[in-house]
Amino acid sequence: MAELVCSNSFRSDDPTSAVGLLKEEMRKLDSLITNVATATRVPAGKALAVDRKRFASQITKVIFEHPHIEIRREEINAVPLPDANHRLTIIATGPLTSNALAASLQEITGEHLAFYDAIAPIVDADSLDRNIIYQASRYDEGPGDYLNCPMNKEQYINFIRALAEAEKVALKSFEKKKYFEGCLPIEIMLSRGEDTLRFGPMKPVGLPNPCDGHDPYAVVQLRKENIEGTYYNMVGFQTKLTYPEQKRVFRLIPGMEKAEFVRLGSIHRNTFVCAPKVLEPTLQLKARKDVLLAGQLTGVEGYVESAAMGLLAGINAAHLLQAKEVVIPPAITALGALIGHLTNSDAAHFQPSNINFGLFPEIKSDTGRKIPKKFRGKVRAELALKTLESWKTAINE
Repeated sequence: MAELVCSNSFRSDDPTSAVGLLKEEMRKLDSLITNVATATRVPAGKALAVDRKRFASQITKVIFEHPHIEIRREEINAVPLPDANHRLTIIATGPLTSNALAASLQEITGEHLAFYDAIAPIVDADSLDRNIIYQASRYDEGPGDYLNCPMNKEQYINFIRALAEAEKVALKSFEKKKYFEGCLPIEIMLSRGEDTLRFGPMKPVGLPNPCDGHDPYAVVQLRKENIEGTYYNMVGFQTKLTYPEQKRVFRLIPGMEKAEFVRLGSIHRNTFVCAPKVLEPTLQLKARKDVLLAGQLTGVEGYVESAAMGLLAGINAAHLLQAKEVVIPPAITALGALIGHLTNSDAAHFQPSNINFGLFPEIKSDTGRKIPKKFRGKVRAELALKTLESWKTAINE
């Protein structure tokens, strides 16, 4: 249970970042996911990276040992109807919801959309050339938490040419090319311009090579995939290249000439509802108030965001079962910002999103002026956490 495709799936743990703030709010609501993530974390600078196996094992243990949870290993083909013994349903089937259940949900909602995410490769640490690759975190002093593969201009040009010419996995007949902007395949980014990757996942700024003290022309960063540091994830290198081409092209990266890949990148479908049309801010379906949605199915993107929707769905399910009023987190909080995105967006152009400060209401200083950009994260975090504390007290009364 709770398997992750990447050790850094929870991203930044800095509370002045949007996703860091979201996790801090979840901690204050005693989220099982964030509690276990904290207990199984591995070094990754300001990021909350976890040992994936330990994380999933601990979540599974807690669920299986809970006295009020019954585990049933069976397929649900249709949304259950309410009866005397079954009053509420939470659907959290994720991006690969089965065709049968998706069809049943579509009968209720009338809406069903899909787009595609890609995941990055993982390499065996022992296969990396540490004479070329150096350890550093951007702008940080000391050893840092990332491995960096430096490229000069000639190496970068050769790499992007090979990437552009490499064979890609063809989309299936039922698939439509529609990528999430926050998780673009690197070959799609490259198609937007020769230097796109150098201003994205291969940005060299703040990573001087200890060999000469200068920033390289481009850099590929590798992040620990497990606590032992035996596997590394290629940061930002989600792709839809064919498996043989991934091995050929990625071995052009300095220090990765003999890389052994534990997992290669791939592309996958993501199923979600058009939330502005079908969801209440309480995560109940407008057409069936006894059904709540959670996770990625709601139209959020990312593990943290999906878990946050599960947390809110669980709170409201508990309220409904106790005949208490359902609740909506304040808009100024990260939880409230996500709910606002799901339910207040233009339905005609609705697209899943990670948490970001662009989803929050605008805030201004006491004088009415805009707060300087470098202080906004801190101010938002302080305001959100203070507001959440008051909201938490109110809903627990």
